[in-house]
Amino acid sequence: MPKILGSSLAEHRERTRNALFQALSELMSRRSFDKITLSDVANHAGVGRTAVYNHFADKEDLLLAFMEHEAGRYAEELSRALTGTQDPIDRLRIYVRQQALIARHFHFPTSGPLADSVSRGTAGRLRAHGALLAQMLSSILTDAMDQGLIPAQEPEQVIPLIHATVMGGRPTPTDPERRRAYLESLDAFVLRAVGARRPAHAVPTIARPHATEPLNGAGGPGSLHHTAVG
Repeated sequence: MPKILGSSLAEHRERTRNALFQALSELMSRRSFDKITLSDVANHAGVGRTAVYNHFADKEDLLLAFMEHEAGRYAEELSRALTGTQDPIDRLRIYVRQQALIARHFHFPTSGPLADSVSRGTAGRLRAHGALLAQMLSSILTDAMDQGLIPAQEPEQVIPLIHATVMGGRPTPTDPERRRAYLESLDAFVLRAVGARRPAHAVPTIARPHATEPLNGAGGPGSLHHTAVG
């Protein structure tokens, strides 16, 4: 009988799921999803392979549950932080910065290694998680337009462009000086793109949301580029 992790079966199941999510996250930060097996995840999590199948039907089922868990948690924390900021332009700046700092293997582009290594149905469901963030950004842009801070524009057209700028371009540097310069340039570029005047003050600081990298780039030289998503 497998060792019970926790004081009850429900707690054991929750801890096992979290251990599997953590293992998948760490493995995806090192290699592409198609190179990861359920045995790899089980070994990395320190559980038996049978335990994985007690929770997930296959590798894609595990990936979907992981992304749903992480996307929901990240969106909740970011939304809570944005609620405390009144100025829509500052909310936009915070949103863009946090998206740039999110760990690369949490992004799911419409193409690339991860998109190519899962079924069409799974790819569609993974992309759907981005709707949470799109709604958040749409609200920010609408508030900015309502207050006359940016020209009238269609959020449905602007949002993909902002996301492509933040998540589809060069990786965010980890070297502190290079990272600072990159984030400053990104802030200025996005504000200019939507027609906003750039405030004199720095981007407001918020509590670091789950799944994001440190602002100071403590990870060492190089870039935040995990091969899971390309």
